[in-house]
Amino acid sequence: MGKRKKAAKPASSKKGKENLPTSFQCLFCNHEQSVSVKMDKKSAIGHLSCKVCGQDFDASINYLSHPVDVYGDWIDACDKAAKEAAEQNQPETQNDSYHDMGNRGAPPPRRQRDIPSEDEEEDGDGDGEMDDFVENDEIDGEADY
Repeated sequence: MGKRKKAAKPASSKKGKENLPTSFQCLFCNHEQSVSVKMDKKSAIGHLSCKVCGQDFDASINYLSHPVDVYGDWIDACDKAAKEAAEQNQPETQNDSYHDMGNRGAPPPRRQRDIPSEDEEEDGDGDGEMDDFVENDEIDGEADY
């Protein structure tokens, strides 16, 4: 004889699609829900503006873009502008002073490493730099594992 058919499982209810936000916190005045984003898909421009401090930003968009993408582009543009401003305000480093001496085509001189001589390596009396390389192998942090 054949087996009984099992009852069909009820169809799972579809969850509602969560809407992405269209108003955000302003980076300059820190007011909640003060930045609104309007999308003009025909002209492919997203316009962001703050109601409190008046900041404006325009970004190019495509058919997949959402308001949160324009807000993310605004954050990236602000970070880039802040980084460029910080680079312009940095004092000159030592490498820049080398280039100011007229050696613009040549790279700055390299620092030579202290290489131990053959006598220091072969002594075995503990005076050389490399002698204690594996000397303390009993003190091992992973020995208990």
